[in-house]
Amino acid sequence: MVLPGLLLAACSPIRLLRPGQRLLSKLEIKGVDQADEERLRALAQQKPNTNWPLPKLAIYQLGYTFYDSTKIQKKMERIRTTYNKRMEEAGTDSAKLGRLLARRERLIKRKQLALDKGNAIMRLGEPPVVYNPALTQRTVEQMTTFLHSEGFFRAQVQATDTARTKRGLWRGFLYGVGLRNERPRRDSTGAIRPHRRVTVTYTINENRPFLISRLTQTIPDSGVAQVLRQHQRETLLRTGERYQESLIGQERVRLETVLKNAGYYDFRQQYITLEADTSFTPFTVRLRTLIANPSEESGHRKYSLRQVSMVTDAGTLGTLNPLPGDTVRRAGQPGAPLPRLSIRTDTTLTDSVHFAAFKQKFSTKLLARKISLRPGQLYSLQRTQQTQRLLADLDMFRFNTVSYRKVEGSASADSSATVPNTGQLDAIISATPLEKFQETTEFGGTFVANIPGPFINLRLKTRNPFGGAEVLEVGVRAGLEGQFNPVGGAPNTDTYSVQFGATAALVLPQFLLPFRSSRFLSRYNPKTRFTLSETYVNRTLFTRTNLEFTYDYIWQKSAFHQYVFSPVVINVINAARVSDAYRKRLYELRDEGFPLYRSFVELYEPSMAFTSLYNSNDFNQTRNAQYFRVTAEVGGLTRNLYKDASWFNLDVYQFARLSVDYRRYYRLTPRTYFAYRLNGGVVSALAYSEVTSTDSNNVEFKEYKRAVPYDKYFFAGGGSSVRAWQPRRLGTGSYATRIAATGERDRLTEQPGELLLEGSVEYRFPVYSFVKGAVFTDFGNVWTLQAGGQEAARFSLSNLGVAVGSGVGIRFDFSFLILRLDMAAKVYDPTALDGRRWVLDKLYTERNYGLAFNLGIGYPF
Repeated sequence: MVLPGLLLAACSPIRLLRPGQRLLSKLEIKGVDQADEERLRALAQQKPNTNWPLPKLAIYQLGYTFYDSTKIQKKMERIRTTYNKRMEEAGTDSAKLGRLLARRERLIKRKQLALDKGNAIMRLGEPPVVYNPALTQRTVEQMTTFLHSEGFFRAQVQATDTARTKRGLWRGFLYGVGLRNERPRRDSTGAIRPHRRVTVTYTINENRPFLISRLTQTIPDSGVAQVLRQHQRETLLRTGERYQESLIGQERVRLETVLKNAGYYDFRQQYITLEADTSFTPFTVRLRTLIANPSEESGHRKYSLRQVSMVTDAGTLGTLNPLPGDTVRRAGQPGAPLPRLSIRTDTTLTDSVHFAAFKQKFSTKLLARKISLRPGQLYSLQRTQQTQRLLADLDMFRFNTVSYRKVEGSASADSSATVPNTGQLDAIISATPLEKFQETTEFGGTFVANIPGPFINLRLKTRNPFGGAEVLEVGVRAGLEGQFNPVGGAPNTDTYSVQFGATAALVLPQFLLPFRSSRFLSRYNPKTRFTLSETYVNRTLFTRTNLEFTYDYIWQKSAFHQYVFSPVVINVINAARVSDAYRKRLYELRDEGFPLYRSFVELYEPSMAFTSLYNSNDFNQTRNAQYFRVTAEVGGLTRNLYKDASWFNLDVYQFARLSVDYRRYYRLTPRTYFAYRLNGGVVSALAYSEVTSTDSNNVEFKEYKRAVPYDKYFFAGGGSSVRAWQPRRLGTGSYATRIAATGERDRLTEQPGELLLEGSVEYRFPVYSFVKGAVFTDFGNVWTLQAGGQEAARFSLSNLGVAVGSGVGIRFDFSFLILRLDMAAKVYDPTALDGRRWVLDKLYTERNYGLAFNLGIGYPF
């Protein structure tokens, strides 16, 4: 019994503390009813060490056992001595001296980091949080201030720090067997020694919140008052609601934006004051909005635009002023002149906008459509920002700025006059063009089927090839990729597939229509995109090509919401070669109801599609955000126009396909997140189609079936789906595909389905520096809908057969790139042959239920 006690004592973090120090082990907040408890907890100046998902204090303590500051200091001294000697030997060789000095400083810096913050293991963890009563008192003050700002003017906060009274495991055992009695802990002088683990409890008494009882305004400028009355319904403050200073701050920003959009170029937020008066009815507050004038003699002046100019080559030969003699001042920076430079000779007036350049390379007609500013308009912050956004979305300019210059001698009366006069502004848009050509070369590798495969991508982007701000991008790709055998029972002789691809895309910054579109559409950033691509795949079992052409209209409702309408989508698929053994296996699967054989016929797929995509997150997924994508596609509607033509001999299927993907991201703390995903889809044949089939003698014949193109089916499994299963190998339903020759379970055949239902939940947390971790659970499956196949593969509420997998992941977040490694295990397998569908206990006993590794770029969802 003594040995376990010594081990527990040795593992205690208390030994890391100095005499008189105490460890903060727990923080509690009690009494919160209406206030935001998470924001209150964030105000705590001290928080206990993190124990979930990693015990950071235990990790630090483990590293501390190997830490010796004396040894580190001796190593630093040896480094200095060694390199000083080498530098003396280098003499006057400045290049060698520079290298030695840089290397010495790098080594010293590394040792200094270890001396200041501990070794690598210690830095992975957290040092013990030493309790500081002064920080607790500061937390009480900040919590009280926060509660007052949230309308709890009579709130009180008290803090108590108490020693832990719960016995540990070892002490509890000793007390239980009677080997230790209750007695005070005393130090060497006999004084009672306080326990060294502390729990801090913040007890909050909110009392009744103060509610807004009346909203009034005092606005001397009648013009300003009139504008705000027109937007009164948009106010964030409502009578009967709780007083909140955060909302008051947002209301000030709203008022400033409203006035700036109404022509008040000089208006600033400091003119707005909101006064709170609590001297009337108890627990109520009256708010008065006061908007002061710039001076006692004058009110706020509106400004209109006299002239709009754009320089399309600013910065190419020096930042140039578009108009001779002008002194341009940037918006928001009165008195800050821009440089006076030379005059451009190529000037054009298009749709009331002056364009200037040494040599105009862009279509001024198109650029005018992207500019929302026109002479005679009142100044508007919204139109200014919209112009900048539309020009940036062209991908033609590195920078674009909108500056304003006040016209001297314009009206002197303010907007409170009987007949308001306005000042005048000249708007100058300065745009610095990007390089015309941009080449990108990518070398990389894949890791599929436990086989590494290299690839290379070459892309060339050409900007403004035809003078209309178009973007032409051409790319080629070549690589080797490891492949799972596509079907079980087929000869497993191939390990690599050879892939070649070529893509050409042309993006026009407007809708290409047979009629003239309104300038009103420009605010939605319309684009037309043509894409032509060819993919060639050569494997031992087959050779297959896919030619695709798409014609898309793209527009944006907002910065987060995009629409894509594709009136023309054409795929031509050709299986140039299929081995006899592989073809035989395809026909065996066809007889079982699997449509994989349709991927190896000559097929023509005409379709049209529509996609709505809403995404309020950023690249690194660091926001409270939502993602919602809906895609609808209908194909084969033009089949009757050419199906009987003598020159046409390809299969055409009529189908409809719908997919929905919803994702939700919650930011729990500044560095931890919870995310979930729900993904589903359904595809169905719209009519019977003439399908090419082959009998046992390899003789082709035609039959009429309700068929869907193979690549339009849904699949489950893989790094962005249910990660415990191999890509496209989960399903269908509860039916287990078998190898006909042996009767064994076929785990290699792809499992296409007409119905997809899947989801994921994931908790993401920091580990160390740029290393992040995750724990997750995935669930889902695919099913068939048509009769005639295997009953267990069809969707049924009485036999759902939803697969479940769970695992952990490591992510390396380099800001511009996220590398991901996920490890997942099967938890519930609806196709288990022995009927034991809960299969987690088979993780280490059966090879087919081992860990699945998924290596990828970016987050799984």
